Amino acid sequence: MLRLYLRRFLGNPLALAGAVVVLSLVALALASPWLSPTDPLQQDLIHRLQPPSPAHWMGTDDLGRDVLSRVITGARVSLAVGGLAVGIAVLLGTLVGVLAGYHGGWVDAVLMRAVDVLLCFPTIFLILMVVAFLEPNILNVMAVIGLTSWMGLARLVRGETLSLRERDFMLAACGLGLSTPRILGVHLLPHIVSPIIVAATLGVGGAVMTESALSFLGLGVQPPWPSWGNILTVGKDYLHIAWWLSLFPGLAILVTVLGFNLLGEGLRDVLDPRLGNE
Repeated sequence: MLRLYLRRFLGNPLALAGAVVVLSLVALALASPWLSPTDPLQQDLIHRLQPPSPAHWMGTDDLGRDVLSRVITGARVSLAVGGLAVGIAVLLGTLVGVLAGYHGGWVDAVLMRAVDVLLCFPTIFLILMVVAFLEPNILNVMAVIGLTSWMGLARLVRGETLSLRERDFMLAACGLGLSTPRILGVHLLPHIVSPIIVAATLGVGGAVMTESALSFLGLGVQPPWPSWGNILTVGKDYLHIAWWLSLFPGLAILVTVLGFNLLGEGLRDVLDPRLGNE
């Protein structure tokens, strides 16, 4: 089975392109302390707002800090926020979806009505409302994004659980008297892991966008620590004279979101046997 998936993956240009972009970004984030040309916090007011040059490939900002170093370091921040926020969302969404789909009845009704209520609120306004009462730092941003983005995954997992609940292997497991945790962990979850992986991959791009938006508004990662969003915040004030402050972090966000979306779409085609061509 693994070889079949690998063959489908290698034959899928979308998945390959997305994987190359994502792996490159992860490598860049992990190696950022060594790849950054200078300290991203080091100020040089004499050379502030310098355009791209051999000395500063992406120019400098309003405090003379090297934009390339700040964009590279911002990759670590954005990917960390995106990955951990999606991890929280996956845990919550999977737990709620499995419980609702497997138990049915009043458990399903209560959990899904709660999900419906939360989905009525626009996500960005829900996030802004929660962040407004918390200290704006990276840990709170991770938690808030994760706690406000699990509802769609919960509905997806519930639907998959409902379709599997009456299958022969599930009925056999129940007939053998296996405990509920064993049935769910050993017999059910392995069959729904594929759509969870796809949803999580697609979710990282959305989490990166959300973190950038919050940092742009001053509610996310706080200066002087760099994030793509707060670099853009500085860039908007100097757009007419320092275009590079908006261009390069904007391109970084674009490439990141595109890479995760391509990987997610490719994995969906690879992991879904109804879409795969053998």
